[in-house]
Amino acid sequence: MAYITLDKNHFFNNLDIITKLTKTKDKIALVLKDNAYGHGLLEIAGLAKEYGITKAVVRSNEEAKQIEDFFEYILVLADTATQASEKIRYTINDIYQIQKFVKGTKVELKVDTGMCRNGIMMSELEEAFTLCKKQGLELEALFTHHSSADEENKYFDVQNENFKKVKQEAKVLAKQYGFAPLRFHSANSAALFRSADFDEDMARVGIAAYGCLELSGSLHVTQLCPVLAVYAEKLSTRILQKGDCVGYGAAYETELTCKVSNYDFGYGDGFLRSCSHHYKTPEGIQIAGRISMDNSSFLSDKEKLLIFDDARVAAKFAGTISYEVLVALKAYLPRLKS
Repeated sequence: MAYITLDKNHFFNNLDIITKLTKTKDKIALVLKDNAYGHGLLEIAGLAKEYGITKAVVRSNEEAKQIEDFFEYILVLADTATQASEKIRYTINDIYQIQKFVKGTKVELKVDTGMCRNGIMMSELEEAFTLCKKQGLELEALFTHHSSADEENKYFDVQNENFKKVKQEAKVLAKQYGFAPLRFHSANSAALFRSADFDEDMARVGIAAYGCLELSGSLHVTQLCPVLAVYAEKLSTRILQKGDCVGYGAAYETELTCKVSNYDFGYGDGFLRSCSHHYKTPEGIQIAGRISMDNSSFLSDKEKLLIFDDARVAAKFAGTISYEVLVALKAYLPRLKS
């Protein structure tokens, strides 16, 4: 069966680099949503705990419950609490969502500073404080999310300036409404690596921890190492003559006598079909034709084939981004720590 390896040394190397930027492990909130970007929720949670990470960010209640024993603080980005929790905090993504939370729920208010996706509007800030107080919620923090931290355009600076204004107003409102001093955070991986002197209460770090952060133009990231590699095992081998065709649609025609093997990793497992015809493994082994649902063929007779060990490289073959390559990997694939 195809399987995934997770390189602990690479993961810890990346966290060391991140810690130098945040100045302390306590300010790292590791993003574990969508099965830890395909790396395995429980596997990465265990490694993070071993390293000393105490904060995590997830998508749902289900994910939060699975890792509750690993962390002291968990922020849920896109779900509503059914009951108050000591460890779990919930994101307010919309002004009308506030009334859905039960009394005593710990919440963090997301503010739309220019991404125009989730979060209350800046003009709704005081109304949100009023509703949180009326609902009996424990408002602990304010945060925003960048649309363009990994790109060189004006929006990164615009959002930073907007968030400064939000923080100033929120500090006043917190005193006025009797909330404890708030925490503030806006940095994702790209924003953290662009910060000359990080000074927020925490950074929500995802893709950088997994070693696949890319910044465009003159923005460079070095020394981060990909954590995940995918291997496939051979199902069959045959010797083909010149002119034989491989797979669906007879899409690959051999140019000379060669060995072709079929491996147990296909688009049903997360191998993006857009890699068909032109993909090459890190060892330079050529794919033969179309990727099938459960397997794919290569010009190789190796018993075990390294499909990729850097999602950024695989993403270029697929015409997409490393995030999609990683989260496409199915949860049932074994994840082995190395």
